[in-house]
Formats: sequence, structure tokens, C-alpha cells
Amino acid sequence: MSYRPDANRGKVVAIRADASLEIGTGHVMRCLTLARALRGAGTECHFLCREHPGNLTDMIQSDGFVVHRLPLDGHDDPGQFLAHPYGSNGMTEHSHWLGVHWQADAEECRTILEELTPDWLIVDHYALNACWERAVLPQGTRLMVIDDLADRSHIADILLDQNLGRNEKDYENLVPARCRCLIGPRYALLRPEFVELREASLDRRREPFEPKQLLISLGGVDKDNATGAVLDALKSCGLPGACHITVIMGASAPWLDTVRTKAGELPWHCDVVVNVTDMARRMTQADLAIGAAGSTSWERCCLGVPTLMLELADNQKGIAEALHQVGAAYNVGKPDAVNRLPDILDKQIRPKTLARMSRIASGLVDGNGLTRLVKLMTTESHQEEVPNG
Repeated sequence: MSYRPDANRGKVVAIRADASLEIGTGHVMRCLTLARALRGAGTECHFLCREHPGNLTDMIQSDGFVVHRLPLDGHDDPGQFLAHPYGSNGMTEHSHWLGVHWQADAEECRTILEELTPDWLIVDHYALNACWERAVLPQGTRLMVIDDLADRSHIADILLDQNLGRNEKDYENLVPARCRCLIGPRYALLRPEFVELREASLDRRREPFEPKQLLISLGGVDKDNATGAVLDALKSCGLPGACHITVIMGASAPWLDTVRTKAGELPWHCDVVVNVTDMARRMTQADLAIGAAGSTSWERCCLGVPTLMLELADNQKGIAEALHQVGAAYNVGKPDAVNRLPDILDKQIRPKTLARMSRIASGLVDGNGLTRLVKLMTTESHQEEVPNG
């Protein structure tokens, strides 16, 4: 089947990102946010996704995007390639996330990209580095990389790392001198509804407040059942009697039924909701969140939601520590530290503390990062200065 666009087409963008039970959903979700904005600017977006267990290909397709599905079966055992040390032969610390050898992935993607001849290729994948990028990038296609780790080389024209505490020097020897680095929460990729609800969310937090509305969101997959551990710990917490708890999960979360059972055992009203489409509204209504220290951190910051954070993956440690250090959130630690929640809620969480946390968090993210990036990608030269608005 040919995917070659019409000769009279507008701009075309290809996106290589995966979701799985191990990877989680965050990489695909932030790429979807970017794809929707690019589509609004007249760009045709295509996704290239491996069909891992827990993938989001159907959801992407239901949003109106073309998905080029990369089969998981029919490849040599990727384990034989993972014996190569990290950094050699194009391997990365997360190479196993691909499910196939990077060269096999590159060969499949190259065939699709040669048909598409995209203006931009966007890559959001910890398993891929400059070796893969050189192997797949068609002549004339520009490359944008979304990263959080600064642990491997890229041949990018634009690199975006939205994390607090990161600086451009971290990528100094990892990208070409021509690469435009967009660093920090100023470039956080948030859906438009977070900007739309920002003012209302901040208005309701200007005065000290009690945590009567608690939101728990620990990723779309939560493969290790951190949510269940949190609900167990909350049984010993002195939350207000009128407290209302909302738990948000993905439909593919393996512990969903267990969480629903635990929610029904709490002394407070607790709803478990799946695949929500109104996350910004739910965050706006929350007085306090218990959340993962991943990309949703920037959504909560934009809306000024005070948060107790859990580090659900090694790459979340830096975000959690940075937000804790500036007072924008409280870092509980890894999931095995949830037994600290009763003590933290009793001794650390006070109305004035919540108001202060909200004020600091909202000062980090204004919600306009998506607009800045789309403007940069859709102008003729990405070297042009992006306005501050």
C-alpha cells in the first residue's frame, strides 16, 4: 500500500512513538497533543507505532490520524541483541523498549518514511538515538526529538526537553551545533484546555484551603499497582469526613478491578474513572493531587494543583526532586514509600502550605509551550525567534 501524499499537499509530519504496559502512555499522549495542534495548523500527521501489549494505536486512529502499525511478531529475538553494552552498536539503556533490534525498526520505518517524504520527523522514544535517526531520515526531512534523559546523541534540528532543572549544556555534546534546544517547563506540551482553565483554577486557590477534593492519577497503565498501595495507605489518613476522592486510570491498567475493590473499602466516597477526556476540568476541581512525577506534572503546575508526587520510574526522579526543591510539589518518593502518606498529610499538608505550593507551581508553567513549538515548526526557518507569549 502506498502512503505517498498528493503532490499538492500541505506539510506532512511523521511521529515515531510507542505506548506499552512497560513504556506507559505518556510519550504517545504528548505526541498526540502536538499532532492535534499541528493538524489545526494545516499539517497532515502520521504515527509509526509498534504493536506492543498496551499500545494506543486504536485510540490514535480514532482521533483521525493515520497509524502505520509496526508488528511485534516476525522478528528475531531482540534479546540476542541486548547483550551489546549500552552505547555500542546504536544501543541505548532503553533498547528493550523497542521489542525488536533498532536496525529492524529502522528498516521498517525507513520504508514508510520514504513513501511519506515528511517535512518533519518527530521522535519521542528513549530506545532511539542518532544511529537510528541516520538510518531512517529521508533527504530534506527535518528532525525533532522530544527527550527527558539527555543520555544519548541525536542529529536533531530541534530538541525539546520540558523538564525543570535541565539546561542546554546537558545536550551540548549530544546534538549538532545547529540544533535549536527548547529546554524547561516553558515548552511543556499541554492540551489547550489547560490554558483555558488556568485562570479559573488559580482563582479558586488564592486563599488557603482544606483538601476536600483529592485526585489520584498514577499513569494510564500503573503496572505495579501504585494506586492500590496509595488507597491502602489512605485508610490511615485523617482526611476530612466530607472528602471526595477521584481515581483516574487507563482502560488497559492491569490492576483496575483491584483498585475498584479497594476504592469501595475506603471510609470516604471514592470514584474510579477510566480514559477520561476532561482531565483539565478534574484537576481544576481538585484541592490536592497524588500523582506520578511524569509529564502530567506540568499539567498540574499549569493549573496550580498542589501535589504529592510518586516516582514511578527512574526517569521521574529528577522531575520529582526538582519540583520538591523549589516548593512546587512534595516528593513522597518511590511507591514503597507510600506508608509515609498519613504522616505527610498530617504534618506537612496545611491550608497555607497548599496555597504556597499552588502559587509556586503555577509560576513554572504558563501553558503556552505547545503554541511556541507549533509556531517554530510551521515557520519556514526554525532559527527564527519564538515570541514569549
